[in-house]
Amino acid sequence: MKSEDWDWIGDWAGRRAILTPKKEAVFDSVRKRRFNFAEVDSRANQLARVLMNQGIEKGDRIAVYAKNRFEYFDFFFASGKIGAVLVPLNIRLVPRELEFMIRKTGPSLIVYDSDLSEPFSSLRDSFKDTARMVMGDKAISSDKSVEHLLTKVSSNPVERPQLAFDDPCMVIFTGGTTGLPKGAILSHRLVFWNSTNTLVSWGIRPDDVQPLLFPLFHTGGWNVLVIPFFHMGGRTIIMGDFDANETLRVIESEKCTIVIGVPTMFNMMSQAKSFEDADFGSVRVFISGGAPCPVAIMEKYWARNKPFKMGYGLTEVGPNNFYLPEDNIKRKPKSVGFPVFHSDTKIVDAENMEVPVGKVGELLLRGPHIFSGYWDEPDETSSAIESDGWVHTGDLASVDEEGFYYIVGRKKEMWISGGENVFPSEIEEILYQHPAILEAAVIGIPDDFWGEVGKAFLVLKEGLSLSEEEIREYLTVRLAKYKIPKHYEFRETLPKSAAGKILKRDLL
Repeated sequence: MKSEDWDWIGDWAGRRAILTPKKEAVFDSVRKRRFNFAEVDSRANQLARVLMNQGIEKGDRIAVYAKNRFEYFDFFFASGKIGAVLVPLNIRLVPRELEFMIRKTGPSLIVYDSDLSEPFSSLRDSFKDTARMVMGDKAISSDKSVEHLLTKVSSNPVERPQLAFDDPCMVIFTGGTTGLPKGAILSHRLVFWNSTNTLVSWGIRPDDVQPLLFPLFHTGGWNVLVIPFFHMGGRTIIMGDFDANETLRVIESEKCTIVIGVPTMFNMMSQAKSFEDADFGSVRVFISGGAPCPVAIMEKYWARNKPFKMGYGLTEVGPNNFYLPEDNIKRKPKSVGFPVFHSDTKIVDAENMEVPVGKVGELLLRGPHIFSGYWDEPDETSSAIESDGWVHTGDLASVDEEGFYYIVGRKKEMWISGGENVFPSEIEEILYQHPAILEAAVIGIPDDFWGEVGKAFLVLKEGLSLSEEEIREYLTVRLAKYKIPKHYEFRETLPKSAAGKILKRDLL
């Protein structure tokens, strides 16, 4: 039987509602609303009908500009029912960056958060001819509210189109080598197999509870635990803007069992006044992702007699690619563990030959959980995916004699600040546009709080001056805040190769 004949593809809400309809699925802790699996499915059916009435069909893109809130879940599950493609937009980006993503994917509908109506206003003006909806129960301008539209339609199941595993489910943007973002196409195949790998390899249980700390505009928001939890029947707590004390309170009050976040979050939680008194009795494991986590942070949770370890993933593969058994955490604290069940892994040198045990090389991954390529970027796609299915991660890794894998660096010049990928070429391009700047080079440097931050090295044009404050003001309206370098150094010249290329390795 071909996958095209499987009616369940994409219908995560419908299938789980059959098995455990009355079990609580989601608690939106910001708006104090609880939903069981039957209610999630009912709303998804209603929204699917609304979308179909709007003319949304299989393959059409739906762009979403929102914070984490339950209506985001509505759009994911409704899209799966009708074969639409969700395009989450990073709310931390500036209009220039968002407009690029929207024009790139050409969505038939743009949905935005009522709490973000002010920053969305410039996008509304730029896309006047694109249909729009607003999350919440109040219309804004001519944009109808989602809650109002749901009351006008039936919650009966819709007639679904035939979907195949390789049909796109989401397009999630990640950084590009040119500084422009690339839209990674995540198929229904990737979403299903990542969930399967997670359930099989991580030991997810039906009684598991997680606070959702990753944003839903990242693959981590959906694929680290939300979808695996729907697969298994676990419970998700939707959190608002990150607050360390509130997160600790929810972990205790909602009896969370698995807590996943970025190192900065765990560092902030460990510094909070309520940390020592927080009841972690329900927690089975803390997992850090998005960036390497200092052992010093892990030790604060170990001191509370709780397992704390690192994971590894990327938008293009997984993102749940490794599993470190709890009994090896303190023995191998910097390891991400072993490859998940349905995944091939190898480490290669510059000639694409496998390196010996203990040697560092680029990590390559292969399996049914890889992405389908970059949206409208054939050259970038062919560079990332080998003809035999191996995906170049751009990350440097090693494996020891016991088979434990370690992420030791990045082949790319990207750095990670507070869990967000930052690409220097994008920042440099903006810096070069400043009339006083002759040369610019940006690198990532370690930071105790954010993990890594940017440092810019600048050469000014003769006779011109520029202060750090003026540079920051210049970048603030052109880049997302987390991309703006925290440190600046003015030099008379930058080190260069014989070919005239700036040698970033010689900057520090």
